[in-house]
Amino acid sequence: MQKVINLAPIPICNSQKRPSVKILIISDAWYPQINGVVRTLQSTVEELDRFGHEIRIVGTDSGRWSSFPLPSYPEIKLEFFAYRRLARVMSDFHPDLIHIATEGPLGWAARRLCLRLNLPFTTAYHTRFPEYLAARTPSFFANFARIAAFAALRHFHAPSSAVMVATASIERELKAQRFQRLVRWSRGVDATLFRPYDKALPAFAHLPRPILLYVGRVSVEKNLRAFLDISSPGSKVIIGDGPDLVVLKQEYPTVNFLGVLSGENLARHYAGADLFVFPSTTDTFGLVLLEACSAGLRVAAMPAPGPSDIFADGAGRDFVAMDLDLGRAVAAALQLPDDVDVPRAFVSRFAWEACSKQFLIHLQAPAPKTSRRAEGWRERIGRSMTRAISRIMR
Repeated sequence: MQKVINLAPIPICNSQKRPSVKILIISDAWYPQINGVVRTLQSTVEELDRFGHEIRIVGTDSGRWSSFPLPSYPEIKLEFFAYRRLARVMSDFHPDLIHIATEGPLGWAARRLCLRLNLPFTTAYHTRFPEYLAARTPSFFANFARIAAFAALRHFHAPSSAVMVATASIERELKAQRFQRLVRWSRGVDATLFRPYDKALPAFAHLPRPILLYVGRVSVEKNLRAFLDISSPGSKVIIGDGPDLVVLKQEYPTVNFLGVLSGENLARHYAGADLFVFPSTTDTFGLVLLEACSAGLRVAAMPAPGPSDIFADGAGRDFVAMDLDLGRAVAAALQLPDDVDVPRAFVSRFAWEACSKQFLIHLQAPAPKTSRRAEGWRERIGRSMTRAISRIMR
């Protein structure tokens, strides 16, 4: 897997197969960030490359003068004034399909360019920014901040041929906010990497059992205190980084904060735990839930978008406990049979191959105005980009 450096678009994989479709993805979230958006895009483009397509991702160029760290999230850099650079990418790559993955400054620049060039594009709703913003806003101002955020996001996604959402809950939420052309794009898990390993993990050898594990960003919107304040037997382990890490380490000295882990090391830590705890109520999906299940863990969660969708209709009743009181959910989950084969069997329905096929179908959705107007756009794309970009670059 190659990384995007200096924002020059490069193929994700060096496949020897002749690509049938050229796909350009623009995302403010990309390497070196570690989060659900990046993992989703990485897994999707690997599958699309395997299908024989050519994919290029444009991410933030942290070396440019116009790149700045996101307030409260110094590990996340955003790039401003990227319009001309994206125009050069379009001119060099001549994509058949365009997907704007995020609503950051890079996404807004790509949106503006596509509209100017009259090029269809799709978008995705990966992050519940209105809820994140409300969580970081004084209570008397939170509702206004949430309304304003939805208005901005509705405007961003309005020209999209298809707005991809991960779950039914998020689809209903956005429909209530008058978003249009919503389509479902599910998620998957690498069941070969995330699997039951030996419980005898050296990092956990000194910890009293049961080991309660959280994996994800350490920040206010993840509702981590709901987990850390629980009085329960055993040990609590936090894997991840974020703006609240230093403060929480000081406030909860008995909790084990292990920082960021990845790959097989992360997978082994999942498998070495006894219970996965998911306190967030603001996620759109929760890839870590699938990873935990694939590792054979029982799950305790809040009944919120993400867990409520993944484990809908009692699908996880044999290994999942959900309750508005997270302490009760943890206690109930620990009473469930600890059988690694049950969550493994459940998670087998979540395959990246099927998700990537969904994504490819949605990329080809007709443009918003009329289906007819979208017909033949691939034949016109080269001519329109060449003329328009030459004017932009003058």
